[in-house]
Amino acid sequence: MVRHILFFVLLAIMGTLTLNCANSGMFLASNVTTVELAEPNYRILTKNVSGESSVSYVLGVSYSLGSVTESIGLIKAGGTGQIYAEAMNDLWKNVEASIGGIKDRKIAFINVRYDADLLNLFVYTKAKVVIRADVIQFIE
Repeated sequence: MVRHILFFVLLAIMGTLTLNCANSGMFLASNVTTVELAEPNYRILTKNVSGESSVSYVLGVSYSLGSVTESIGLIKAGGTGQIYAEAMNDLWKNVEASIGGIKDRKIAFINVRYDADLLNLFVYTKAKVVIRADVIQFIE
């Protein structure tokens, strides 16, 4: 009898660990393009444009280490879980609203900053990511 109870408890714990939701943070690429702004061949189009996204879980926890924010929980309560992709899409949308169309323009983000706002309660967690950047345009 005790063996059956222990088996079902172990099965419930393993099911909980394998069926939960998670947000694993941003993808840090190993290849980075470096742009040196040593010559006056650019102009600043706008400063401090931001894009944000959030995700929330019931029975979960969130934490942030530098530019990586992670969340894990049993039940997703809000958001899609792709907080970095959604924050970048929101950033591009806000850049277009600020400077107009971006098609055929040679622009780049500089001074990119990642901010995280976390809320951890006993039964609820919410992670919010904000990406801020300045936008420059290269001139001929």
